[in-house]
Amino acid sequence: MSKETVVAGEWAAFVALDWGDREHSWALQAAGMQKRETGKLAQSPEAIESWAASLAARFGEGLIAVALEQSRGALFCALSRYQNLILHPVPPAASARFRAFAAPSGSKSDDADASMLLDILLWHRDKLRALHPDDEPTREQRALVEQRRQLVDQKTATTNQMTALLKLSFPQVLEWFDETDSPLLAGFLRRWPTLPQLQAEQPESILQFLHSHNCRSQVRNRQRIEQIASARPLTTDPAVIDPSVLMVRTLLDIIEVLRAGIRTMEQRIEQLFAAHPDAAIFGSFPGAGPALAPRLLVAFGSDRSRFASAAEVQTFSGIAPVVSQSGQSKWTHFRWACPKFLRQTFHEFAALSIQQCAWARAFYALQRGRAKGHHAAVRSLAYKWIRILYACWRDRTPYQESRYTERTQARSAQRPKEIAKAVQFQFKNIAGFAKLSGSAS
Repeated sequence: MSKETVVAGEWAAFVALDWGDREHSWALQAAGMQKRETGKLAQSPEAIESWAASLAARFGEGLIAVALEQSRGALFCALSRYQNLILHPVPPAASARFRAFAAPSGSKSDDADASMLLDILLWHRDKLRALHPDDEPTREQRALVEQRRQLVDQKTATTNQMTALLKLSFPQVLEWFDETDSPLLAGFLRRWPTLPQLQAEQPESILQFLHSHNCRSQVRNRQRIEQIASARPLTTDPAVIDPSVLMVRTLLDIIEVLRAGIRTMEQRIEQLFAAHPDAAIFGSFPGAGPALAPRLLVAFGSDRSRFASAAEVQTFSGIAPVVSQSGQSKWTHFRWACPKFLRQTFHEFAALSIQQCAWARAFYALQRGRAKGHHAAVRSLAYKWIRILYACWRDRTPYQESRYTERTQARSAQRPKEIAKAVQFQFKNIAGFAKLSGSAS
């Protein structure tokens, strides 16, 4: 939520937990009381359930504010089951700085950390964001899109590792095939793991293999056959070649498993997204395909009270820059403290929208014309897109480009001349889909 919806007098108690792998330290202060209570809580479902039941028996239906240095994980998931516990995640960086202020000596203990988190909760609760979980399908979809991205990153890392080995043992194969993580290359390397084995094969057998994998370009296949015949090994040392072959085979198996896992997750994401009531909204944006539309959906969630304005989304996601000022100096810089996956979602969507949306393409060209780099221009476009995304999400209305451009054109007469000129340029391209002229770049 954007602001705390419960006034101080409605809280029954305040609790802070310092997370531990096996045991958590907690500190509690009842509303209107000065005395603090402390204790330990084992990391087990039974212990957490018993502890939550004791709080419910003591404070009844009263709401309890809970501070912890998690926004996910085992403890967070366990506590989010209880409606009377309102979780307030504390960023680890913020608690670390607060700890440095509260204990300049650097002394540290779990009990002291729990007490420190309770101080933050009591004195600076207005700076924390109380979490109210989304509905179950949205939460499942959020977990799936994040875990899918983790698998994609693992596949990329594994592919890079395999590429490094091939550069040592069989570098030519990287020139013959465009995609190093494709089933085509995997089948090729399983059959011919080294250059001598490949050169011992008949050209007809190699061509038959390529045709069976839909490589039917006669020019490209002829080039491959000629290059295979004239290729020379980088090294013939068995101490280098044999371990590399074994490792490459292992990495190929890993890539195949990761590819299958990604495909299974994508199927489940597609099912959940199609059944979600907001699917039509986020599927209507240009550039939001099967991968990004679900990510945009979970970026906003199902709770319409989570964000009070588009500006909150812009700052929370890290798309909005940070303005710093000291004395007569003032500078704007990149925002580092933010959910990285969320920022990546908006950044990737904005970049893809340039290809499919005329006004986004013109806006990007205008930003580049102001000497901004590619990523800075994309972030500026994402900043603009978030306002549109937020309005559609808030009003439960799919995006309509014609409606947006009409409103933009109506407001352009009241804007400064430079912006009005950019808007006119945008509409010239929208009407005729003309190629961008040099005046905007």
